[in-house]
Amino acid sequence: MISPVHGPAWRTRWPWLAPSIFLAVFFFIPLVRILWQGLGAVSLPVLLDETGARAMQVLGFTFFQAALSTILTLFFGLPLAFLFARYNFPLKGFLHTLTAVPFLLPTVVVAAGFNALLGPRGWLNLILLDGLGWPPILFLNSLPAILTAHVFYNTIIVVRLVSTALQQMDARLPDAARMLGAGNLQAFWRVTLPVIWPAILAAGVLVFLFDFSSFGVILLLGGPRFSTIEVEIYIQALQFLNLPAAAFLSLLQLACTLGLSALYSRYVLPGGSPDNSARTRTSYTRPPISFPEKGLVRLAALVILLFFGLPLVSLPARAFLQWEGGWPVLTLQFFEMLFQNPRGSLFYVPPFTAAWNSLQYAFITVVLSLLLGFPLARLLVKPGRLEKWLDPLLMLPLGASAVTLGLGYIITFNRALWPGGSTLLTWPWLLPLAHTTIALPFVVRNLQSALAAIPNRYREAAAVLGASPWQVWRQVDWPIISRALVSAGAFAFTVSLGEFGAASLLARPETPTLPTAIYRFLSQPGALNYGQAMAMATLLLLLAGLGIWLIERFRVSGEL
Repeated sequence: MISPVHGPAWRTRWPWLAPSIFLAVFFFIPLVRILWQGLGAVSLPVLLDETGARAMQVLGFTFFQAALSTILTLFFGLPLAFLFARYNFPLKGFLHTLTAVPFLLPTVVVAAGFNALLGPRGWLNLILLDGLGWPPILFLNSLPAILTAHVFYNTIIVVRLVSTALQQMDARLPDAARMLGAGNLQAFWRVTLPVIWPAILAAGVLVFLFDFSSFGVILLLGGPRFSTIEVEIYIQALQFLNLPAAAFLSLLQLACTLGLSALYSRYVLPGGSPDNSARTRTSYTRPPISFPEKGLVRLAALVILLFFGLPLVSLPARAFLQWEGGWPVLTLQFFEMLFQNPRGSLFYVPPFTAAWNSLQYAFITVVLSLLLGFPLARLLVKPGRLEKWLDPLLMLPLGASAVTLGLGYIITFNRALWPGGSTLLTWPWLLPLAHTTIALPFVVRNLQSALAAIPNRYREAAAVLGASPWQVWRQVDWPIISRALVSAGAFAFTVSLGEFGAASLLARPETPTLPTAIYRFLSQPGALNYGQAMAMATLLLLLAGLGIWLIERFRVSGEL
């Protein structure tokens, strides 16, 4: 007997066909090739001697910087979470958005922003050297630079998860504890902390995962002295051409990341956040009343503006202003030099060519992600047995790094379709296919949440009033789905536009993306190269800002 809800199996399961083939060819096969290369190409003596010793050293630093970054992010983000959850104050929405912007920005833009503010030619050192005659601050190529950038990136994770848990908690609970004689510290320790602890733990694990797989921050701000597993994969693959060692490191990185993801799913997700929707609860948010409360709110707002705003403002300011005679002077020289090739380099690419390459890849990623993701999202709203089994496989790309994926493409597609032909690595679609693999899980989750948020009673009410199924879909579902499609597409666009890990391995010198072109300028000495990097990073900042605006403008309740 055919189920009236799901219909024949082939009619409900066909949307899995195209994504399954796509993920098999462009994710699982490259992953298996890495596993095979990593396990079989490195001999045991070499593994125990050279490669193994280097891998353990890199792995130790990777865990160390991720743990330290996570502690600092929690230390910085928890007070802000309490601030946003407890108080209403002017510019609250703007400040909350400002903390969220870095999470969606490309790593090269963030690195360029910190470079423009605290680098050797940054604003602070220009003022110290020329304005005050003081010695410069050596911030870049240091561990503090890595830690600061990680806090800059991931604070929003702590703020969003913990503040949501605080807003869901009934404010009468700590008040009742105080009425029974508990002090403020006891009420927090015995009532508030147990309620929000699952959210704190979830935020900490997520931040650790992001810091553990960090690539662009380490490469661009840490310098040659510091190397995580992902950076070492990049070095072994591109600089030393040692694919077996890179494959072994990718295997090690993938095992650690998937292990951490499994621990997160097993021990963090079941705790969840408190659900108080079934009972009436008092609002936890109120305006600051006392003088100390107002002072703390103003201090926190100032810290947010300085910490999150200065690197973003310093980047375009450094691109349009040149330091002359102890004062900044408005100039368009750096933008003009982007269109000139005074040294006659064979690999010179105008900025609009790099921007056009990035835009083409981003639009292809958006189209492919939506075509593959929307049918899956509809199935996952009411999953059957097959959907529940395949859903974790769909999320596996979240546990693999972009650098590992790029290396898998090099190992897998470094072959010609026919004798004497060019290899598949020269195929221009290869990079947007990698970007689609990275963006697809995010697109599916965004669309799934939006589709699940549509109440069935809306459809039933429209049907009772005489609407046909097509009219129900067009007048009820489509207004919400269209906003979710724009938001999910903008997310895929932003991910592709700023992706640096896979692009650093797959983008060819004559067809760079904006992130790889910016890295090329930053890695070369000279004030002109530095200024051109700032100018090109400003262009990327504007494009990424457009994507972030679309995400916030069309975001549907329930997403992310």
